[in-house]
Amino acid sequence: MCTNCFSFISFTTTPRCLVCGNPCLDGFTHPACQGKYRIDGCFSGVCYKGVVKKLLYTFKYKPYLSSLTEFLGGLLHESLIQNETYIRLCEAYEPIFVPIPLSSRKLRERGYNQAELLARELAQVENGKVQSVLVRMLQTKPQYGLSREERMENIKGAFSYRHSGKQSASRINGRSWTSQDDSSKIAFLVDDVVTTGSTLMEAANVLKRNGFTKVWGVTLAQD
Repeated sequence: MCTNCFSFISFTTTPRCLVCGNPCLDGFTHPACQGKYRIDGCFSGVCYKGVVKKLLYTFKYKPYLSSLTEFLGGLLHESLIQNETYIRLCEAYEPIFVPIPLSSRKLRERGYNQAELLARELAQVENGKVQSVLVRMLQTKPQYGLSREERMENIKGAFSYRHSGKQSASRINGRSWTSQDDSSKIAFLVDDVVTTGSTLMEAANVLKRNGFTKVWGVTLAQD
């Protein structure tokens, strides 16, 4: 990317509580919005506009430029390491990155899951592990254009949990990981962009009902 285009990327995002949608401190869910099966917060790298929109469109749709993985993963990492809260969490826990899954139809069309590619990039630099423990059970309609309430209803029940017996291991830094290695039960849900957060909240609900104690969202962009 040329320096002129790069200069239009905004790294200034306003952290907000995904539960109520209002601004929050350091990306954490408000104390009054917290719950046993609710997401604990969300960290986003850049603003979803202009150049970033174009990059993500070509990453997710035709011509399906999966070769953007390294650049976008690097962009995400460079933005996240400016966040002291995220760094402290990665240092305190062995990071587990869980990508938001695609439906089988979309996965066949695209040939890859962009969230999983970003998760693998983060796991490499954070010396963490990727666990694809979520499965998309429903072919939901696109979230674009839906209200917050419609998005939450649309995504409800879309995910299920893949237990260790059915999970294939991910190889990071030469080591093979499976969910049986997981002792901390702390996860970062990875997706490309967050708008209302309904997808991340539904996925966090499934993870917490299957033994995870803390779940944060991590997205490249924030709309």
